[in-house]
Amino acid sequence: MISEFCIRRPVATLLMSFALVLGGLFAYKFLPVAALPSAEFPVVNVSASLPGASPETMATSVATPLIKQFATIAGIDSISTTNSLGQTSIAIQFVLNRDIDAAAADVQAAIARTQKSLPSQMTAPPRYRKVNPADAPILLMSLVSDTVPLTDLDAFAENVISPPLS
Repeated sequence: MISEFCIRRPVATLLMSFALVLGGLFAYKFLPVAALPSAEFPVVNVSASLPGASPETMATSVATPLIKQFATIAGIDSISTTNSLGQTSIAIQFVLNRDIDAAAADVQAAIARTQKSLPSQMTAPPRYRKVNPADAPILLMSLVSDTVPLTDLDAFAENVISPPLS
């Protein structure tokens, strides 16, 4: 039915196509576009320390039991671990539709369940915090002067440098 109309009236078809393209170009101007779109990535970072432990010890005796317990949490997208001298850091990224507060509560419960299997020499239990990678700063700047007072540098940064960057 539509194809028959388009074949019989090619000029009308061409005008309708042109109107659709023109309408699309007009609507394109009103699309909301942001340089840094607002996105909430549900990520929980867990950090633990065992003074003097090698990275291998941190991986086997601290990170592995924690990761095994975290793997039982629903809605995990990925887990990445970094081990260094006396420190381990675990980043748990959840699927986008997962509530970050519920995810943090699940991580806290998993840490509590793992506490018995962690080394007794740990000075403190593993700590966790909710993180949104999109909130990371895109520019860090420092002003240093041997002659200008700190209050003047602060005022300069607030009044001269900051407004054009905002």
